[in-house]
Amino acid sequence: MKVDLYERIWMWGALVIVVVFLTAIGISTFAYAVRPPSHMETIDPATVMQDPRFSTPGVTTLPDGSVHVTMIAMTFAFLPNEVHVPAGHPVTFRITSMDVTHGFEIAGTNANTMVVPGYISQFTYTFREPGEHLVVCNEYCGVGHHTMQGKVIVDPAGATTPSPAVAP
Repeated sequence: MKVDLYERIWMWGALVIVVVFLTAIGISTFAYAVRPPSHMETIDPATVMQDPRFSTPGVTTLPDGSVHVTMIAMTFAFLPNEVHVPAGHPVTFRITSMDVTHGFEIAGTNANTMVVPGYISQFTYTFREPGEHLVVCNEYCGVGHHTMQGKVIVDPAGATTPSPAVAP
């Protein structure tokens, strides 16, 4: 069977693209493994509330001015539901899940992460302007998923009201 030269070129080109694509998938799957984006800190989802890292979720301000927010995602709620952070300071969010995979997106920003049971997701974001931001779960987590929301209230620098500690 005679195959035209240009058709042969396109067939070889398509084959090379498929091989490169499959090689990239194989390398990313086996060499880098499949993990949530973070620094790979793990936690037992069954004992999140007893773990000292998450026993008192809320906001902590460090002497250098940086702020740490510790949160727990659980079926249809974030704990704490509302946090106050200062404008102009780096805010590190540390979040874990007790039950299923959740999302954590701060609307109006590019702060977004998946919250996977057994892992601690961590990212840092600096809010430039004071204001109120809605936090939504952007990963389907069950029938009440649409009600899972919280707030990040960005106060003017130096006027941060600490979020209340939440009892387990």
